[in-house]
Amino acid sequence: MPLYKTIILNSSTQILVWEITESYQELFEAVVLNDSNLKRLNNMKSEIHQRAFLSVRKLFQVADYTDFDLYYDEFGKPHLHDGKHISITHSHQFSAIILSDAVVGIDIELQREKIIRIADKFADTEFSFLNPDQKEEYIRKLTVIWGAKEAIFKIRNEKGISFKDHIKVDAFEMNDTQAKTELHFDAIIRDFKVCFEEFDSYDEKGIKQNFTLVYAFE
Repeated sequence: MPLYKTIILNSSTQILVWEITESYQELFEAVVLNDSNLKRLNNMKSEIHQRAFLSVRKLFQVADYTDFDLYYDEFGKPHLHDGKHISITHSHQFSAIILSDAVVGIDIELQREKIIRIADKFADTEFSFLNPDQKEEYIRKLTVIWGAKEAIFKIRNEKGISFKDHIKVDAFEMNDTQAKTELHFDAIIRDFKVCFEEFDSYDEKGIKQNFTLVYAFE
């Protein structure tokens, strides 16, 4: 499938989202990989991950980049040779990239009931404004919180950062479409603006699935 969604945030920042409906072979034949990423692709054991990896390269093409414009640092964070900032994410049948002149992070998450069981592993102060009795909204908000912390972690990309202990998401409502967050790690204190939106799709069995897209700016 072609590009699923384009979000133009300003003159220097855009988000591109791809819905992965192509086969591995279709995607592989449509892109060109540098040697290190070809090796990385071949070492992936899951075809789902391989297709996601290749779909990101399709997004590069839409943005007028190729795999040769990208490199990863020693911590696995992606960078572009032209100095533009990039962040990459994928979840199930979606992948996305954000490109900006500013430092950015992005995350896509499938909304699942499973997140309730693991909430205490990544949330702490956030429980003060969450209501478990409103189950659907509880899942949606937890997904935003997880996505926000994942996006911020991608920005900082420092070993030792704990989602639960070091990143705090302030109270928000789903119709706000944004939230304030703070990182307190060692001597570092940073504020971040987090934006989010939801969209839905159908899996291969025709079951509707809801996704949350979250992106963060320092």
